[in-house]
Amino acid sequence: MSPVIAPPESLSAPTRNEPTTDDSAHELVVVHEGSSEFDFVDAGAPRRWTGHLASVAWALLGIAVFVALWHIATLRVTKVPSPVDTVDKLRSLLAHPFGRHAGTTGIGSQLLSSLGRVFKGFALAAIVGIPVGLWIGSSRRAWRVVNPLVQLLRPVSPLAWFPIWLVVFRNAPNAAIFVIFITALWPIVINTAAGAAAVPADHRNVAKVFRFNRRAYIRHVLIPDALPNIVTGLRTSMGIAWMVIVAVEMLSGGVGIGFYIWDAYNASNLSGVTAAIVLIGVVGLTLDAVFMKFSRMVADES
Repeated sequence: MSPVIAPPESLSAPTRNEPTTDDSAHELVVVHEGSSEFDFVDAGAPRRWTGHLASVAWALLGIAVFVALWHIATLRVTKVPSPVDTVDKLRSLLAHPFGRHAGTTGIGSQLLSSLGRVFKGFALAAIVGIPVGLWIGSSRRAWRVVNPLVQLLRPVSPLAWFPIWLVVFRNAPNAAIFVIFITALWPIVINTAAGAAAVPADHRNVAKVFRFNRRAYIRHVLIPDALPNIVTGLRTSMGIAWMVIVAVEMLSGGVGIGFYIWDAYNASNLSGVTAAIVLIGVVGLTLDAVFMKFSRMVADES
């Protein structure tokens, strides 16, 4: 539902001697000599670019400090791969991401297998968690019934569910998917319920005035108002799911980035471990950036 907008009469226009505080203050009017045309130049654009460059510079500084500390640490603990060793290993892994020969599995295949399990479990969690969250957030009775169960199961480590799912499915990859499902479910349910419970009373009253049925209320009031919270829950769930899949695959074996790390450790290939850690971080950063962009789009629309 759109926010209430004040009528134009209630907004006092600034006089000639009063400073403006709205977005128009960021625009410069350029008058071309001998012409009646006006060009509006966004004076805030250089400032925004400066802010972006400063953010990138600070981020690069943080990475540089981390790499320097890492290098210093490896001078004392020689068994730990240095940044140079890790970069060399990354080059060799990325040179043949899907395997050097037929029948071999490259690092790209390992990552795709892990991402596939994460997306499947995450999708199941979203399909179940969003409706449940909307339900318990908009119904006191449902909240009283379901919330104790959520609070009871939420603190349980996702890895504790792996033996149960392994017995149920008798298949390690499917068991890993349902561990991700449990992992991603609770943040989605809780954030969605919080958004549904925070629907403004004015919006509910307008829905009553227009005699919205249940479907119209959900479509035009409940979901739009809860959407920012839903996106926050999805973003949180994706980040946690990507962390958990590594541990799950260490237990399940097979193909996946977690299994690759465990296999590299058993083979004393520690540079492969650190290279995989870097790739996990890059993929996680990319996933979070996508959800952050989506959340900003939702915030702008709302």
